[in-house]
Amino acid sequence: MRKSLLALLLLAAGGSLAQAEVQLRAGHPQSYTVVRGDTLWDISGKFLRAPWQWPQLWHVNPQIENPHLIYPGDVLSLVYIDGQPRLMLNRGASRGTIRLSPQIRRTPMVQAIPTIPLEKINSFLLSNRIVDDAAEFEGAPYVVAGNAERVVSGAGDRVYARGDFSAGEAAYGIFRQGKTYVDPETKEVLGINADDIGTGEMVAEEGDIATLVLRRSTQEVRIGDRLFATEERAVNSTFMPSEPASPIDGVILDVPRGVTQVGNFDVVTLNKGSRDGLAEGHVLAVYKTGETVRDRITGEPVKIPDERSGLLMVFRTYERLSYGLILTASRQLAVMDKVRNP
Repeated sequence: MRKSLLALLLLAAGGSLAQAEVQLRAGHPQSYTVVRGDTLWDISGKFLRAPWQWPQLWHVNPQIENPHLIYPGDVLSLVYIDGQPRLMLNRGASRGTIRLSPQIRRTPMVQAIPTIPLEKINSFLLSNRIVDDAAEFEGAPYVVAGNAERVVSGAGDRVYARGDFSAGEAAYGIFRQGKTYVDPETKEVLGINADDIGTGEMVAEEGDIATLVLRRSTQEVRIGDRLFATEERAVNSTFMPSEPASPIDGVILDVPRGVTQVGNFDVVTLNKGSRDGLAEGHVLAVYKTGETVRDRITGEPVKIPDERSGLLMVFRTYERLSYGLILTASRQLAVMDKVRNP
């Protein structure tokens, strides 16, 4: 139900942009049949120079209840209405609908193609999170002992944690304090990466001591590791990418997977967040930072201009930081490359 409401709201928002001009991609097709494995981003890129302008290309068919839900076998046709390009959606004959009763028809959303390749970030979202500051770590419950006086524990073992469990959570993520992110210009502490260690299920509680069974571990659980309630913030597949309303001028701070070079569908950490106007679905251009070289004629240092080299989409925001997914990269990107409005 929440996905349906969000999709309909986005549809209404898209209608207000319908008069804006869009630039079609050279060599675009006149029609396209959706196949399994497509994403809305892939399809919009076949028609548009700026794929995030997808809602502006839509022409809402009265017989289509929700055109943002597209299925394999559906046909998209490019037409012109009042001189403006629009896409018409025709449902594939093979899909049909599921009739649950003579009065009710429901569309199976789980079969619709996603906006972006969600499988690229789903596993990442299960483990990574940002903590505001060191005080938040210090105030969280912590592992005080392992079963049978073990110093390290793993999946299937029992551990004992001490702290405030008054919230009544049944499951906790276990984390270790990781990299502290600092803004390269202002030197402000933006947040701390909480390294995922595992998850535990509470089976008993006495005073400020809780007994947990480790259900998952990515590495050994140690005394002093911190516990946080599970962060349930699923990515919604029905939102449409869009350009931020306010100017964004930031950088790629980190690649959480531990690599230094960045390519298509890598996850990156940005030094901008919700307080800067970023929201989930916002698209940013990535600029490869130009090197400073020595002019062999004059001997002076010369800064090579930054070069636009890719696009990313923000899929999770915190107050001062965000996670983004690289959607396109024309060359290898790296930490400290710039991100700006597309």
